[in-house]
Amino acid sequence: MAAIVKSSQPNGLKARLAPMIIPLIVGCALFMQMLDSTVIATALPAMARSFGQDPVKLNVAITSYLLSTAVFVPICGWAADRYGARRVFASAIFLFTLSSALCGISVTLGQLVAGRFLQGFAGAMMVPVGRIVLLRSTQKSELVRAMSFLSMPALMAPIFGPALGGLIVTYGSWRWIFFMNIPIGVLGVLLVLRYIHDTDSDPAQPLDVIGFLLSGLCMAALVFGFEVAGRDVVSAPVQVALLAGGLACGVLYVWHARRAASPILDLSLFKVRTFSIAVLGGNLNRMIIGSVPFLLAMQLQVVFGLSPVAAGMLTFVGALGALMMKFSAGRTIQALGFRRTLIYNAMMTALSILACVVFTPSTPHIVILTVLLLGGFFRSLQMTAVNTLVYADVGPGQMGQATAVASTAQQLAISVGVAVAAFTMKMSMLVDGATVLASRHVVPAYVVIALLALSSVLCFMRLSPTDGAEVSGNKRH
Repeated sequence: MAAIVKSSQPNGLKARLAPMIIPLIVGCALFMQMLDSTVIATALPAMARSFGQDPVKLNVAITSYLLSTAVFVPICGWAADRYGARRVFASAIFLFTLSSALCGISVTLGQLVAGRFLQGFAGAMMVPVGRIVLLRSTQKSELVRAMSFLSMPALMAPIFGPALGGLIVTYGSWRWIFFMNIPIGVLGVLLVLRYIHDTDSDPAQPLDVIGFLLSGLCMAALVFGFEVAGRDVVSAPVQVALLAGGLACGVLYVWHARRAASPILDLSLFKVRTFSIAVLGGNLNRMIIGSVPFLLAMQLQVVFGLSPVAAGMLTFVGALGALMMKFSAGRTIQALGFRRTLIYNAMMTALSILACVVFTPSTPHIVILTVLLLGGFFRSLQMTAVNTLVYADVGPGQMGQATAVASTAQQLAISVGVAVAAFTMKMSMLVDGATVLASRHVVPAYVVIALLALSSVLCFMRLSPTDGAEVSGNKRH
């Protein structure tokens, strides 16, 4: 193992706490990153007034972060192998904290963009390398429980973010969006240094510079192209050029990876059946993570006229659903196995999304809360299952590469999900000849996202009842 827990607690308590410590440390890093990404969107108008800029121009603060993360995610596995997962993880948390402070004290838009770019680089190292630490310190039989802790922040942060951002902007300064990361980051570094340390690992291969450049250009072009789709940020020809250029770089990378001795992203991992099914099917579901909070914000705030704080208080219940899942995910997967869990739960996830189309301004809040509570539960269970299945049949020496490939695909999937939702709404308004968003324009977007989630069933049906049995603990075939 490349990372283990060390503690001065009594042996009995230590044995009970050890399996939870590293997942919670990595989960807190993930929560800090995703919370920062979701909170900032609410604060853009206030930040624009502070800098004396048009609010539209402040989107560059989000874009710079996304582009930086997209470019550097493919290199995370190599960095962990080259410099040690513990060292990279601790350094990334420190750099994320430092860049947050720089963003908070920035006095010009240029300084803010530079700080956000640095944040994106740190985030690209922080979460994937943290996942490598987790994988190398957890037995496969404990992986479901570990992943249940790790999956919650990814689902909770988009729900907490808008409400927290609204509170900060309404009652304080937008700078606290960044300053609040400082105590969390300092604590994170101390916890990593206290509870995690590296052991000997295989030497890293030389850096695949050509592969890094091709994968970075591919991800940057695709992520930016999907990010601006349907938002009138750039012209249609520019969007097409970005997506076409990104796809071209992707094709060139595949050609290069087949010939390189040590490609930066090892695509041969897709020959592992459970890995390929989990990445493809999981990313169809992962599109929901960004798109559903986006659609709920549009529906509750723009269409229903609720304040960011009021809408955030409603959507907060989705986080409670994710928390409830933590106590039942392991037992559910053990009882049903990965195949049945993923198939049945994908259907329930799609239904929970479709249920949102019936919301109206007069819908009782208890109905909205119930739907969102169940939706948070089903999405969290799905993410726990696919995030675990990804590594079910991957060997210890491939964990770094598997994390790099899976993280790169995840980064792209979240951008695609939001782009699909935004584009569908825009097309609905265009067909309707409307200039003001209404409930009837949000409905098609919910339907499309639900169909994407439902289509993942076709992937999961390729699993056999025995796939991942070592990890799930399911002995009934």
